[in-house]
Amino acid sequence: MGGDNRFLGLWYVSPYLIGLVLFTMFPFLASFYLSFTDYDLLTAPEWVGLENYERLVTRDRTFAKSLRVTLTYVFTTVPLKLCFALFIAVVLNYRLKGIGLFRTAYYVPSILGGSIAIAVLWRYIFADTGLVNMIITGFGGEPVNWFGDPGNALFTITLLRVWQFGSAMVIFLAALQSVDKSLYEAASIDGAGPWKIFRHITLPLITPVIFFNLIMQTVQAFQEFNGPFIITNGGPLRSTYLLPLYIYEEAFQSFDMGYASAIAWILFLIIMTLTLVAFWSSKKWVYYAGDKRN
Repeated sequence: MGGDNRFLGLWYVSPYLIGLVLFTMFPFLASFYLSFTDYDLLTAPEWVGLENYERLVTRDRTFAKSLRVTLTYVFTTVPLKLCFALFIAVVLNYRLKGIGLFRTAYYVPSILGGSIAIAVLWRYIFADTGLVNMIITGFGGEPVNWFGDPGNALFTITLLRVWQFGSAMVIFLAALQSVDKSLYEAASIDGAGPWKIFRHITLPLITPVIFFNLIMQTVQAFQEFNGPFIITNGGPLRSTYLLPLYIYEEAFQSFDMGYASAIAWILFLIIMTLTLVAFWSSKKWVYYAGDKRN
């Protein structure tokens, strides 16, 4: 009977397993093989060994530029997004009249932010005659060339990502609401102010959630594509040319799938390395219930 139940369970999950093998594991392994080949999508792959990786490291200045832009984007976007999401979560944690409406309003951008329509709208908002420049000139300032200046263009893309803070905020809010209220009451009786309570009680208790959001947001930021592609198309002067755009252009515009696969695997190794570093460092700053640390 137990065996029948086991096979019945496998039958129920078979659609997921088939999808996992066909659409995740197979492309994952195929891309690893293709990264060692010269493959133009039309003819059979030709084995070239480490040539693609040697080209990446020694000859490809575009890859070096794209990597710098990507790292700048990630290390700017993720901290800003997490800090802003945590701040809004703290504000929305108070019991106020109509607070549910505000929580919903702040969460909506995270649902819409990754869509193509929002990226197009963002481009019009920051256009030369867009809403942002209209507000600036309305207060007597000079219009800003948001997309023509490399620094401003990357800032605009970063701002779009930070604006999508809703999902991280909801997770932070759930963590804040799970903190034992008796700890706050005891700290208040001892004379601790709001900042000390937040620093010494709230922050340590929600570090597991901070760690989770850090990992998820970092992975998502490294995979960002829609915003830079639709809003700036990697420009100007490749100032918003993130690695996913480079992979896309090499694979589907230059038809060099082997080289694109090599770039994708370098991106994967970077994400994996940063994730392992984060897990290693978590032993020093993430505190779980029942931890017995000196």
